[in-house]
Amino acid sequence: MIADQAQTLRGLVRQQRSGPNTAQPSVNAPTAPRLAHALAITSGKGGVGKSTIAVNLAILLSRMGRKVALLDADMGTANVDVMCNVMPVHTLAHVVAGRREIEEIVVQAPGGFALIPGASGLAKMAALRSAERERLVQQFARLEQAYDVLIIDTGAGIGPNVLGLLAASDRVLTVTTPDPTAITDAYAVIKTAYRDRPDLDVRLLVNQATDHDEALQVYTRVANVCRKFLDLDVVYAGYMLRDASVSASVRSRKPFALDPRQTPPAVALSALAHRLDQHAADPTAKRAGLIHRMTAWIAG
Repeated sequence: MIADQAQTLRGLVRQQRSGPNTAQPSVNAPTAPRLAHALAITSGKGGVGKSTIAVNLAILLSRMGRKVALLDADMGTANVDVMCNVMPVHTLAHVVAGRREIEEIVVQAPGGFALIPGASGLAKMAALRSAERERLVQQFARLEQAYDVLIIDTGAGIGPNVLGLLAASDRVLTVTTPDPTAITDAYAVIKTAYRDRPDLDVRLLVNQATDHDEALQVYTRVANVCRKFLDLDVVYAGYMLRDASVSASVRSRKPFALDPRQTPPAVALSALAHRLDQHAADPTAKRAGLIHRMTAWIAG
């Protein structure tokens, strides 16, 4: 059964590469389908601000003129819809069950990005069967051809769903805080994801730092361990200071990027958004595509 599903996925990848009608191509038809830049945002443990960063990055990239979709892939404990103060009728659980197509569950979120809401309170979503993963991959294929940037808010930790999405992405942004357990767990997720895909582009963002020096110390600690034991160079994505306005925005269900004032968190994240945008807009960037890299996940 797994071999049949993998064969189906390989056929889907070939179709994606060649386009819908290779026998009689149109003169004006594009030579290759559009592939969104897939950015996975992850963390080793919960409570470090991963989803908050994902939401506000989506808003900032949308303001830059990019067509952005945010996939809430925190299977079973999704909460991005709550943070955006939207109430979706349908979620990824309906897509997995075959009751809805992925386009039917998209919600327009404040700030101009498209939200693909995840499922909350469903334990089965955290342990998808291979057939359910296959359906999701087929649905995701349509997302990466419809948007410029696809932000994937993964769950925390090193579960199979998280690792499959990390290995399939163009870039991984790992979020940690200066808390020792968060640092240890951040290294754990980087190490495990690296073993699955050694060419992974990993960035580290230090959140809730007291100051620049503390953030740099956290990054240096993680980077040195990754270089020593994994021979992996982790890029510094920057830092965000501990700021009461961030927690206030979460409580009010209004992302801080919507605040017309240039608050310190918005300024810091805007700088990161510009750096990410430069990569996403690079016409020379070679992308294998999300579904091309998901063969292992579907068979896992």
